[in-house]
Amino acid sequence: MTETIRTATAHDAGKLAELAAITFPLACPPGSSPADIQAHLEKTLSESNFRDYLADANITILVLDDDGQLNGYTLLVAKPASDPDVASVLSFLPSTELSKCYVHPDYHGHGAASRLMQASLANAADKGAAGVWLGVNSENAKAIRFYEKSGFQKVGTKSFKLGNTMEHDFVMEHEL
Repeated sequence: MTETIRTATAHDAGKLAELAAITFPLACPPGSSPADIQAHLEKTLSESNFRDYLADANITILVLDDDGQLNGYTLLVAKPASDPDVASVLSFLPSTELSKCYVHPDYHGHGAASRLMQASLANAADKGAAGVWLGVNSENAKAIRFYEKSGFQKVGTKSFKLGNTMEHDFVMEHEL
C-alpha cells in the first residue's frame, strides 16, 4: 500500500463524486430519505461541483490516495463563515471551514481519518487560519466522537437543508 495524502486536482473530480456517493449517506441521520440524500448528492457533490470546488482558489481538497484509488477526502474553505449562526460563535479568526471529511467505510478504524484530519488541520494552519470549524449532524454520534477526539469542541448549532428536510448540526471549532 502506498497511501499518500495530497491536494486533489481537476483529474480527481469524477473519483471524488464517486467516493462522495458512497460516503455521504453514511453521515446522514438514520431517517433520511433516499430522495433527500440523492438530491443533495446531485446539488453539491456531483463531478461538476467538484470541478468547481477545485477551480476555487479559496477551496482546498485533500485526498487519501492509495495507488490512484481515492479512499477519503476533506474539503477546506478558507473564507469567512456566511451563516450568521456560525459566524456568531467562532472564536479563532481567521477560520477555515472543514466542509467535508469522509473516508470510505472499508478504511474506517484504521487511522485513515485521523491522518487525513491531521493533514487538513496542518494545511489550514499553513495558510494562516487561527481555527477550523465544521458542522456535524447532531445525530451523528460516531462523527462527533471523532471530531472531539481530534480536538474540536461544540460551540453552537446551525440548520442544514438535506433535500427537502431541515436537519440540525452542531458547530464545532478547533483552535490551531
